[in-house]
Amino acid sequence: MAKVIIFGIQDFAELAHYYLENDSDHEVVAFCVNEKYIPEAKNFKNLPIVSFETVEKIYPPSEYDFFAPMSPQQMNRLREKVYNDIKQKGYKLISYISSKATTFDNAIGDNCFILENNTIQPFTSIGNNVILWSGNHIGHHSVIKNHVMFTSHVVLSGHCVVENYCTLGVNATIRDGITLAEGTFVAMAASIIKNTEPWGLYKGNPAIKSEKSTKEL
Repeated sequence: MAKVIIFGIQDFAELAHYYLENDSDHEVVAFCVNEKYIPEAKNFKNLPIVSFETVEKIYPPSEYDFFAPMSPQQMNRLREKVYNDIKQKGYKLISYISSKATTFDNAIGDNCFILENNTIQPFTSIGNNVILWSGNHIGHHSVIKNHVMFTSHVVLSGHCVVENYCTLGVNATIRDGITLAEGTFVAMAASIIKNTEPWGLYKGNPAIKSEKSTKEL
């Protein structure tokens, strides 16, 4: 049974703890945050909270793995920074794929958090540091790259490409053959019928690009 440290002490971390403890072969041994965010109690879910700055002294990378299932703040770039910082310390990052998700020997990277009722069709690949919340359809022959967040009930049709740093809102729909450019934000219930532009915010059905850049989010 692999021993895992979870980065964070908020909702995503609490959910990750539940899923790993109840639906995986991993044992969660501690939570970890930057020193300035450690609460006075220094424990969460009856486990210790340790400082990221010194975590390797207590839990060496040779014996422990990490999981950082953080929210998509700053278009997933904050999670990317933590992901890279963990790797620089020499840790392996695990992925969690729900036993209730449907997969077909897909290539899936590290630090992915894939929840129940996702359908990932054949010939589709998923990169590193990707979160697929509950109930998404990921169409055949599609590519999801790195540092991406799907919320729930998103439909990604076949032969699509989702570039780095994209975020897709609840009930978003992406037509087949579409490329979502780097940093695209697809708002709730928006329908994308043509390729997007980098760092664009898209709303509506069919979706229209907002004047606001997602770099401002």
